[in-house]
Amino acid sequence: MNIKNAKVLITGGNSGIGKATAKLLKEKGAQVVISGRNETTLQEAAKELNIDYIKADVTKEDQVKQMVLDAKNKMNGLNVLVNNAGYGYISKLIDIEADKFTDQFKTNILGAALCAKESARHFVEQDYGNIINIGSTSSLKGSPTASPYVATKFALRGMTESWRNELRPHNIRVMQVNPSEVMTSFADNRVDNNLNQKQYTEAEQQTKLRGEEIAHTITSLLEMDDRGFITEATVFATNPKV
Repeated sequence: MNIKNAKVLITGGNSGIGKATAKLLKEKGAQVVISGRNETTLQEAAKELNIDYIKADVTKEDQVKQMVLDAKNKMNGLNVLVNNAGYGYISKLIDIEADKFTDQFKTNILGAALCAKESARHFVEQDYGNIINIGSTSSLKGSPTASPYVATKFALRGMTESWRNELRPHNIRVMQVNPSEVMTSFADNRVDNNLNQKQYTEAEQQTKLRGEEIAHTITSLLEMDDRGFITEATVFATNPKV
């Protein structure tokens, strides 16, 4: 698509990958609206980027419906959803807390589904649209102490494939981006249970992925001519110094 014709809603757009993506798309001429639950950081990001924002909780269906409608009204249309809202709950199996496990599923899985559902209703009606789900390399393999987070990303990948098959006849491209460790988003939003928060060394800060690399990937996926699309893109740091 021509990015200048893009009308983009980015969930979790107030920091990390979401904010970096909003910045790059806006610079390339797209219309962008960001959403999130923290109005303070939303206001700050929206003011910095000179874009609109909508306060919404993606786990609440009524708020999602209003968010998508408001985004469509603000941009006089909607043709891209970046399903980015989510966070990581990391725990050893024997230490998993049911409420934290459930809360993460509500955001990472139910929230993504509700946003896609409501956006897809508009996309099907106009016979065109793009959905980009932000997954993780944790959607490709399991890892120790990460089973709650891994479970959500495996589920998201399965939903992505299902939506892709369902929506292709309506000229809707459904894609997934799988970042490996990104300093600016996962670390900031991670909930650890009996695990220490990782501190990055100076070398890691210079070599690990940033939100900008994922923003570049998302933009590149959208820029392909509408007759084709890349179903899934995985992004690793070249030499992360770990």
